[in-house]
Amino acid sequence: MKALLSTEVGGPDTLVLSELPSPQAKPGFAVVQVKACGVNFPDVLIIEDKYQFKPERPFAPGGEIAGVITSVGEGVTHVKPGDRVLGNTGWGGMAEELALEAARLVKIPDAMPFDDAAAFIMTYGTSYHALKDRADIKPGQTLLVLGAAGGVGLAAVELGKQMGARVIAAASSQEKIDLCKKHGADEGVVYGRGPFDRDGQKELAAQFKAACGPDGADVIYDAIGGDYAEPALRSIAWEGKYLVVGFAAGEIPKIPLNLALLKGCDIVGVFWGAWVGKNPQRHQASVAELLDMYVAGKIKPFVSERFPLARAAEAIKHLASRKAMGKVVVTID
Repeated sequence: MKALLSTEVGGPDTLVLSELPSPQAKPGFAVVQVKACGVNFPDVLIIEDKYQFKPERPFAPGGEIAGVITSVGEGVTHVKPGDRVLGNTGWGGMAEELALEAARLVKIPDAMPFDDAAAFIMTYGTSYHALKDRADIKPGQTLLVLGAAGGVGLAAVELGKQMGARVIAAASSQEKIDLCKKHGADEGVVYGRGPFDRDGQKELAAQFKAACGPDGADVIYDAIGGDYAEPALRSIAWEGKYLVVGFAAGEIPKIPLNLALLKGCDIVGVFWGAWVGKNPQRHQASVAELLDMYVAGKIKPFVSERFPLARAAEAIKHLASRKAMGKVVVTID
């Protein structure tokens, strides 16, 4: 089978399309013929050894897949050969076949295309966990989403609306804001490209405050970090919740903690991957709820671009450029 492998630390250009033996299903595992693999920001980080997890090389990037089960190991009962499934893998998804702990696999509706399924679990899983479990967002609250046109951001926009929030989408172009409004955002903020000096940060904070209104944002969803974080925090409501989701801007921000004191707010970490491992039953319940929303037509991944496996490195590079909107998917035939 073919797999796109990271054999050395580096960017997408270091990845190599290679031949590997087909995997076998050990006890508790299932082998999946991969049909599609979602591309996410952790794929950019993991090949550069900048992610929380550092797998032993060689490994394939790709943290979420969809495909068909070809075999199962001893003790696996909830899925069987022939089942159409999605799974969160952490890494390994950019390959024609993958052996994965069967507990990570979820059967998908017959009407769900594989590219939708491969674009589903990490973005909606992360954003649902953030808004439901970490923020406990309530109907009528104001939600500010940074990086709103990206994968997790657009999922947060859709889910925020489904949960009754007033959603303010913040992104780097009017085209991206228009996309967010098509997916439910009430208003939008177009911000410039950082880095920002102090005057630039003050101007950005004023933009956020104007969009959120005099009471501020009850919940801020930040998947960007960098110089965008402090201006966003300055727009938070009293006793609001600031969700730390990721750092797509490339820098971990240094937050003046006096702002948390003055705002009486919570700065809340969102580490969905670790939460899934610690709360498997709650995760399964959340996935079931999300799939119900999908079947009802309330949420749907926006797949903007598709790349074949042979060009999967280009897909990661495109995502890293921060030009992608919605989800990028690698398709595997």
